[in-house]
Amino acid sequence: MAHLVWDWNGTLYNDLDAVIEATNASFTELGLPAITLERYRELFCVPVPKFYERIMGRIPTSEEWDVMDETFHRHYWRSSRSSVLAEGAAALLAAWQDEGRTQSVCSLAPHDRLVPLLGEHGIAERFVRVDGLVGRNGGGKGDQMVRHLAALDGISPDRTVVIGDAVDDALAAAQAGAHAVLYAGGSHGRASLERAGVPVADSLTEAVAFARELAA
Repeated sequence: MAHLVWDWNGTLYNDLDAVIEATNASFTELGLPAITLERYRELFCVPVPKFYERIMGRIPTSEEWDVMDETFHRHYWRSSRSSVLAEGAAALLAAWQDEGRTQSVCSLAPHDRLVPLLGEHGIAERFVRVDGLVGRNGGGKGDQMVRHLAALDGISPDRTVVIGDAVDDALAAAQAGAHAVLYAGGSHGRASLERAGVPVADSLTEAVAFARELAA
């Protein structure tokens, strides 16, 4: 039976407005011009310092990174208080669980912030496991995804589909031996997602439909 691994930010959680506000606050600290949503979705990548390199023309120094990282998170956690679940997310999660299927969350959001958020939005009970970031991560999600799937007792990676909004989600799925579907309503535009070579969905409903086919 298929298992879904959900990304959080930009996938289940519609927080792009908060991300743009926080990103521009961090840019202001270094005298960089503001970025639009369209430009962000065109340029954003993981690891995040590579995204800043695309903006600045170089990798930020450690001092600049510390300033931008602190500023981003301070503004993000304030602005994201008004963020909501993506359209249809709650119903999709409930329907998948009602079918007797399992699902989990693997995210680079801080674990101690992620777990309460799932409860606040009334979806914590939908997941058999939740893994957020513990400590700092200068790279992508691959190693975390491998650990996440290894901890899912009795669930085979080849029957698992990762649903996320970034190319890094597809790379992480491949590293862990799982399938992937990318959602074009988050941090990346469709054109960049299609280069990952996996199905790209315009809605979470379509993403789940693709997942059913991949893990059939």
